[in-house]
Amino acid sequence: MARRAAAGLLRRHLGPLAAGETLQARGMYPKQYGAANHAFSRFYSIQGQQRSLYGFRTNVETDDTQQSARMNFEVQKRSFSSAAAHVQRNPAYSVLNSDDVSYFKSILGESGVVQDQDRVAVANMDWMGKYKGSSQLLLLPKSTAEVSKILSYCNSRRLAVVPQGGNTGLVGGSVPVYDEVNGILTCEAGCVLENLSSYVENKGFIMPLDLGAKGSCHIGGNISTNAGGLRFIRYGSLHGSVLGLEVVLADGTVLDMLTTLRKDNTGYDLKHLFIGSEGSLGIVTKIAILTPAKLPSTNVAFLSCNDYISCQKLLLAARRSLGEILSAFEFMDRHCINLAMKYLEGVHNPLPVSPYNFYVLIETTGSDESYDKAKLEAFLLRSMEDGLVADGVIAQDISQASNFWRIREGISEASVKVGAVYKYDLSIPVEKLYDIVEEMRSRVGDMGQVLGYGHLGDGNLHLNILSTKYSDKMLAQIEPFVYEWTSKQRGSISAEHGLGLMKAEKIHYSKSSEAVQLMASIKKLLDPNSILNPYKVLPQSVL
Repeated sequence: MARRAAAGLLRRHLGPLAAGETLQARGMYPKQYGAANHAFSRFYSIQGQQRSLYGFRTNVETDDTQQSARMNFEVQKRSFSSAAAHVQRNPAYSVLNSDDVSYFKSILGESGVVQDQDRVAVANMDWMGKYKGSSQLLLLPKSTAEVSKILSYCNSRRLAVVPQGGNTGLVGGSVPVYDEVNGILTCEAGCVLENLSSYVENKGFIMPLDLGAKGSCHIGGNISTNAGGLRFIRYGSLHGSVLGLEVVLADGTVLDMLTTLRKDNTGYDLKHLFIGSEGSLGIVTKIAILTPAKLPSTNVAFLSCNDYISCQKLLLAARRSLGEILSAFEFMDRHCINLAMKYLEGVHNPLPVSPYNFYVLIETTGSDESYDKAKLEAFLLRSMEDGLVADGVIAQDISQASNFWRIREGISEASVKVGAVYKYDLSIPVEKLYDIVEEMRSRVGDMGQVLGYGHLGDGNLHLNILSTKYSDKMLAQIEPFVYEWTSKQRGSISAEHGLGLMKAEKIHYSKSSEAVQLMASIKKLLDPNSILNPYKVLPQSVL
């Protein structure tokens, strides 16, 4: 009976995506690569920025910002997190003056130095509306040479610099260089990830990295934060994909490590210092990255499970049965699905008949459509017979596949629409991963809603606690419990989002004191004046 029911489900729903359709199925629509892709991102001045950043910006402070900075700190102390309460401006930093502004204009031109309050205000606020900076200056470099001059000057004046990415639309276009024989892309740091994806897909390859924010994030910021994303289970981290970097150090020195060699065992592999350093050791300006071949056969399945143990067993079965064609394994609890259905426009529940406790999205990519289809059919048939899958559907066309991915990728967007979001990005052994979600629900009670979702194949949980507003009472129920619990499991308090300012003082939950001290020594060596992304990544007590 179970076999007949499972086979019937497959006959009703199964349908692979045709070759060439995967781009649209993931919500990624081709764009003409050209002037909209920026060679470099932006710099802007800020005192007390509260988040880890993507790309570039410059942290320098005018006399008028000091009072507003103190006010911002007080607001954040009351409203957002304990991190803000411990940050005091380093008095060793200089204050920006008119001579500094004149110098920046001399190398960047009038259009490269932005002081307009409205434009700077946009850059000062993070996309969640949670953290606010107090910058009054935004710099827009167009080349490595300009980045070098900015940093050399800021280092000599001890003006702090915060790198940030974003779609300014104001800096020079960049045409990447592509080696189609070896599948290696060389580009500048301000290129938007989605545009790079379109560019290499037109040549028969894909980027090894895929994120929900691909339409706005810059590849330089991806490298600087070692972003993980949805393809990690297949292609691994950027430490394995990035072949070479060009980096500008704090004193303006241009460090050329832009090799495209697959093998180079001469001395220390210094590029790894800058991958994931969040702009605290140097600013990435160019990248050489290995791109996998684009495979013609793609299938996307949206499945339901009755309990978390079934999700675990399904992951193990997928690794064994799907093997080399498994490209994504994402999980969501029912609270995530309910949220997505309520707040995301244009999506619908693929399995609306009955509510289930957990949902799993599986994607496969391969080179043989008939073989891949048969392999996935056999896997799902066995999984349903074994009771691991309660119900499921496989996308028959681009629209269905896009809907499946829109649900998973839109959870973060939907969360923000509730009001306040406390977001935690944890790496935990898979067998323990959902335990903290259940424990957090007990702690929070009716004060908020707790969501658990993420990259199950990577052991990466995105723990979101939603409330109508930020409060000290809610924060006290979450922290330091979430860090202590993760540390006891020998997990990581930041699987892929980085530390920024929010978790800089919490690094000891995941790293030993000896490791932190060594990191501090590297920071002092490369940035002795500590001008790059101050107050982030490492505790101030070790610097």
